[in-house]
Amino acid sequence: MHTEILILAWGAVLLFVHIFAAGHVKTRQYGTKWNTGARDEALPPMDPIVGRLVRAQANYQETFPIAIAALLGVVVAGRTGDTTALGGWIWLGARVAYLPLYAVGVPVVRSLVFLVSVVGLAMVLWPLLGG
Repeated sequence: MHTEILILAWGAVLLFVHIFAAGHVKTRQYGTKWNTGARDEALPPMDPIVGRLVRAQANYQETFPIAIAALLGVVVAGRTGDTTALGGWIWLGARVAYLPLYAVGVPVVRSLVFLVSVVGLAMVLWPLLGG
């Protein structure tokens, strides 16, 4: 199996972590009745950690499709190599680090870690763009 596919599988696991982390803190704030109900009612503003985890999840869901396209793309195109594998691991490692940094509210370092993840994705995309 290609390393890039393994990275995608771990990326999917990380998506579950995002979903369950955000869902857990939202349920802790709004209650089990809200979680198991239709969720039609207006809610009070989210507590800070709830908002951060929901935003971190949204950010991951915005960028994960790019990772999917890049990582699957290099496998399908036969353009995998040490650089694409390294780039994938950099992307995944940065995304793993990003979640707790966002959860606790670390501002600048969180953004730098996000940029590291973008560099990792660029390393994967480059062979698909003719590099």
